[in-house]
Parts: sequence; structure tokens; C-alpha cells
Amino acid sequence: MQMNYFASKQPDMVIERIANEFVIRIPATGDINEVQDFLNYLCYRELTAKFSAPQSAVDELVAEVKQSWRKHRKRVL
Repeated sequence: MQMNYFASKQPDMVIERIANEFVIRIPATGDINEVQDFLNYLCYRELTAKFSAPQSAVDELVAEVKQSWRKHRKRVL
């Protein structure tokens, strides 16, 4: 059995698998914004897990977003 490094450092953090879900319990002493950022990342990973795109399509989208940002940033800021 492999020891979980984080579990040994933070015994008050618990991860459980219940049916088809993970339940994560963490102390309320942390920064709620960091927790939300982490949850947003997990949502992103879940939403994009089944998608794949060639790098050329990604590069094209990045170029389009950058061009649009340069064009409209004065209105946004």
C-alpha cells in the first residue's frame, strides 16, 4: 500500500469515493478563491476529457483570440 504524502501532512483533508462521485473535505481555513480556482480547473478537465484537437486548430484559435483582444481591449478595459 502506497502512502499518500498529502494525507500524512494534512490529516484533516479527506477524499472519499461514494458511488460515482468523489467527496473532498478540506478545512475552512484556506482561501476560498483558491478552492474555487481548483474546482474550475477540475470542471475544465472533466468537460474537455473526451475532446481532442490538432495543435494547428489550437494555434489558429489562439491567433484569432489575440487579434480580437487587440481590436477590442480598449472597450473592455
